[in-house]
Amino acid sequence: MKGAHPYVLVSCAMSLDGFIDSAGPERLLLSNDEDFDRVDAVRASCDAILVGAETIRRDNPRLLVRSQDRRDARVVAGLPPSPTKVTLTRSGRLDSAASFFTATAGDTERLVYCPTPALEITVAEGVAAVATVVDAGPTLDLPTVLADLTDRGVQRLMVEGGTSVLTQFLTAGLVDELHLAVAPFFVGDSRAPRFVGDGQFRWDSDHRMTLAEAKPIGDVVLLRYLAGG
Repeated sequence: MKGAHPYVLVSCAMSLDGFIDSAGPERLLLSNDEDFDRVDAVRASCDAILVGAETIRRDNPRLLVRSQDRRDARVVAGLPPSPTKVTLTRSGRLDSAASFFTATAGDTERLVYCPTPALEITVAEGVAAVATVVDAGPTLDLPTVLADLTDRGVQRLMVEGGTSVLTQFLTAGLVDELHLAVAPFFVGDSRAPRFVGDGQFRWDSDHRMTLAEAKPIGDVVLLRYLAGG
């Protein structure tokens, strides 16, 4: 990454056929307890965690550090128990009662980035009462989001999904590191969300990421890639 942007770490778990969830209403657990704990440690090492609005709607994530020891260690270091929670929404329509807004571990900051035309909608939905709503420009520009996060002291950003957000960050070349956990089974349903959608990616067959680590974690394999220059 160049310029005044945070270090961006993308974290995702997928099936052998590239899906990150099922097509049904219940969240599909792709990982195992040991890998969930690894992800928790990565979360604890970051200043902010970002997901898209659709992930909030589908999964209702809390986005908190689970381990009390890790929360305590962050507090000792002068940090809040959990990183700042960040989401992107183009429509501005979010449920202000979602766990993203209501689940806290101490003083957890919540940031909602939306395009200028959606600002009034976030107010109408009650989002502005439970989070800081930030104008991200006419079309919700990712460099604008990253620059604003930098101004707020975010040096290390963890991006957890979903498909649209992961695709946006990767096609824009705004990723420094990728953690991809591969589960040992297939989903086999084209209605389910994939790791990424169609797009022109900076990293293609002529511009490969660097494999920094390949590690079995129980029946899951962690692939850790560095984006390179």
